Amino acid sequence: MTPDVITRWLSFLESGDTTLLDDLLADDVTFRSPAVFTPQEGRATTRAYLLAAEKMFADSGFHYVEHWYNDRSAILWFRADLDGVKVEGIDMIAWSDAGKITSFTVMIRPLKALQSVIPRMGELLAAQSG
Repeated sequence: MTPDVITRWLSFLESGDTTLLDDLLADDVTFRSPAVFTPQEGRATTRAYLLAAEKMFADSGFHYVEHWYNDRSAILWFRADLDGVKVEGIDMIAWSDAGKITSFTVMIRPLKALQSVIPRMGELLAAQSG
């Protein structure tokens, strides 16, 4: 059975409704990017990364292939195609008893995919702050 937090995450991805995302993130959520060495802390920063990723993957055929669940965590394996570059990765999501995401870690493979994602994410993040 899909945990409520993951159902709400999938609803955000399907609809793009940012109020769903805002309701999901804990104030002290930590985001770990495959492109940035240090964890990114806080709701605003995590929101920016997740919105940029949602926009980047919007027309890429992004989909989850498999899901694995624990009591307060999940691993979601995804695939996408960014202009002919096959992207594969996982989202590791942990949440609190209150149903708020406390940790979101993304891993991407192969190297060519990561090299394609990094500049796109940089542009999208810059556009949000500029």
